[in-house]
Amino acid sequence: MSDIENRLREIKIEDYIWIIYLGIIIFSWYSNSLERKYFLNNDINAKNKYREVMIGIFTVLVIVYFYFLYDSYKSIINLDKYVDEEKKKYVILSFIASLLIFISGLIFLYIAIKDNNLDVELAFN
Repeated sequence: MSDIENRLREIKIEDYIWIIYLGIIIFSWYSNSLERKYFLNNDINAKNKYREVMIGIFTVLVIVYFYFLYDSYKSIINLDKYVDEEKKKYVILSFIASLLIFISGLIFLYIAIKDNNLDVELAFN
């Protein structure tokens, strides 16, 4: 497969990821309404549903972040030995950034699963 075909395939996958992000936005908006309902009405069902939605959101995000981490890893592996040092530096920095985002997603997912009260503000921005 040529470099252009590979890149076009990756762009198509990224298009699907944007659709997933739109879903995440909608579910995040819904989770905010559940959280608001819990705080205003002390509705335990809303709190439990909020927690379930947050676990779902961060599970999906960790999967997406893993895709980007794996894609960055493939970029490092596929680096041509004749590529200039500046390009190598940017590819490695991109991998490090992807790794840190993946780790942050895992941490947020862990908090969502373990913190029964969800007193900690979770954000994925």
